[in-house]
Amino acid sequence: MSERILVIDDEMDCLDSVRRGLISSGIRDVRVESDPRVAAQSVQQGDGYAVALIDITMPWINGVQLLEIIKSASPDTECIMVTAVNDARTAVECLQKGAYDYLTKPVSRDELVSKILRAMERRRLLEVLSVGKTGSLPQIKHKDAFAPIVTRSEKMLRLLKEAELHAASDVPVLITGESGTGKELLAKAIHRSSPRASFPFTSINMASLTGSLFDAEFFGHTKGAFTGAEKDRAGYLESTHRGTLFMDEIGDLPLDFQGKLLRALQEGEIIKLGTSTARKVDVRFIAATNADLDKLLAKGQFRKDLYYRLKGAWLSMLPLRERREDIPLLINVFLREFRGELTGHDIEEDALEILMGYDYPGNVRELRSIIQASGNLAQQRPIAARYLPEYIRKSRPKAAVPAGGGGPIVPLAEVERVHILKAYEETTRNKLRTARLLGIGLITLRRKLASYGVD
Repeated sequence: MSERILVIDDEMDCLDSVRRGLISSGIRDVRVESDPRVAAQSVQQGDGYAVALIDITMPWINGVQLLEIIKSASPDTECIMVTAVNDARTAVECLQKGAYDYLTKPVSRDELVSKILRAMERRRLLEVLSVGKTGSLPQIKHKDAFAPIVTRSEKMLRLLKEAELHAASDVPVLITGESGTGKELLAKAIHRSSPRASFPFTSINMASLTGSLFDAEFFGHTKGAFTGAEKDRAGYLESTHRGTLFMDEIGDLPLDFQGKLLRALQEGEIIKLGTSTARKVDVRFIAATNADLDKLLAKGQFRKDLYYRLKGAWLSMLPLRERREDIPLLINVFLREFRGELTGHDIEEDALEILMGYDYPGNVRELRSIIQASGNLAQQRPIAARYLPEYIRKSRPKAAVPAGGGGPIVPLAEVERVHILKAYEETTRNKLRTARLLGIGLITLRRKLASYGVD
């Protein structure tokens, strides 16, 4: 999704002033045009813009006409109209034709920036709401950022797309999910796909911040602020300036400290221990927990105002048992991690069948440990069932796995066959690409295809 701003005004002084004002406020991708015909052509040719700032009184094409052209060619572009004359009829006409807002000159920089940011946020929210409404799977644009999260699950892919859309803004994100589902991986992916990617990503386990340690570590301190403070020290917030602060296990943060965190979120400022001077910080907040915050709220153990402040965007990570189609992919990722390049025979079918049927209370983290331990026992031999931990082999196996998330129960072998053939068709029957997509060896793929009677 483009975050580019298009500003159209026939007065060059006005264009230059707006451009400098937006850039100084952190909105850096700005294109200005004094000729509305050039702007119209740009949009019609497919140049993407998040917001168009349109002056109404212009030669050749007036602002209302340009609004119609832009909304016709790019319905997702939010348009803000600007005029020197406060005319109610024109304002109503613009809003009826799809404008997001209507401003009367002179417009202060702060008001203009606020309107643009709100328009961008509205556009992102509309796109988030549209995820899942189409029949096709969402496409992740920042593939490198999300590459560590291995999945072919439709639900997971939609979740990742939501995360990518939220990454473009500064909205706080709350990530929930069981232990081992990859909440920190998702937080890092959001940071890497955001405009803050070149700035620090700081991860904190909030349960570890107890007593006076919270103030000292979170806000920093000056020399002599307390016994042992031999020099000034920047806290987590200050050292993460312009970056992303990931607060893991937010549900374990003592109630006494939640008010202090809330103030930092609301005001964007800190007061170091040993001083009374407030200092502004620019930080994006992502929080995560495996606790049930609703239960903590009901017990009075978590502040309601902090909860809703953190929950600007809510992402819930799926447990591995709800994305079993990812188990073979993850197994091969971990095998490659521990053994290097795969030979194509690194796990036997009897072991895979057991692993496909296990429920993984420890989720992806547990699967990784299982593969590492089993690989140690197997040495360089393929992992067979006998090398799996005893508690895995003795656990009640799932006799079958739902195909496609519902419908009749089918054997695991059939699920695997359908999965492989679907991937084979998606790559236009290219064996090498299919093997890479599935995370299996080329020899294994050829053997599987031959058993299905496919050349």
